[in-house]
Amino acid sequence: MKPCAQREREPVTTPIQHSTLRRSSAAIGALIIREMSSNYGKSPGGYIWAVLEPVAGITLMTLMFSFIFRQPALGTHFALFYASGMLPFTMYRDLSSKIGKSLAFSEKLLSYPAVTFMDAILARLILNLLTQILIVIVIIGGIILLENVRVTIDFKWVFLSFFAITVISCALGVINAVLFAKFPIWEQLWGILNRPMFLLSTIFYLFESAPEPFQSLLWFNPLVHVVGLMRRGLYSTYDATFVSLPYIFGPALVLLAFGLLMLRQHQNRD
Repeated sequence: MKPCAQREREPVTTPIQHSTLRRSSAAIGALIIREMSSNYGKSPGGYIWAVLEPVAGITLMTLMFSFIFRQPALGTHFALFYASGMLPFTMYRDLSSKIGKSLAFSEKLLSYPAVTFMDAILARLILNLLTQILIVIVIIGGIILLENVRVTIDFKWVFLSFFAITVISCALGVINAVLFAKFPIWEQLWGILNRPMFLLSTIFYLFESAPEPFQSLLWFNPLVHVVGLMRRGLYSTYDATFVSLPYIFGPALVLLAFGLLMLRQHQNRD
């Protein structure tokens, strides 16, 4: 008789791993509920206002620019063009800020063995990422329906833009979470350094329309590439050939790995 073929061994998951996973999931869920209660209140109206606030802001800015300019730099609708630049920037600003302040927000809970630094960071990332995606869906969907905009969305580029924003925001947020804890003054300095990003992220204009040498300097801003990805997904005639995926993800992943290493060292010292 031929020897029976040996079955491939299935990976064994120990009870300790199951227990750790359940404990971490429970901690993340509790932190998400706590943040929703703290930031949005106990009523659903608080969360709804968090979604409607950027809608009101984009509506106001659209009206202002429609009076100043006759036609947007891309397409024919001011609201869609402005949203295609503002929404990626808003997502970056919100995610990086919330992740950067995650340790301070959950400082008292981190004294419990059941709650880790990663739990605090993942809880804020999950909640705020889902909130920002909902905001994008509401605003873009509302613009298309209310203004009767004919647009062919290439979801590949839109999702790639979301992923790029998440990686960049996590990288900066994790590093800042450690730096904010070690050097409180860095939070104020970071806020000052980050303010020009609103004007340097091609929200109101196209990268191709910027004059030299300003255009060459803008290229090094990763948010310019992210906005380019978003507009490429929303405008079928826009190629955004300047976008470099290696430049978006390469430095961001290196910073994220370095930030996680710093976070681990900080956790071990505490």
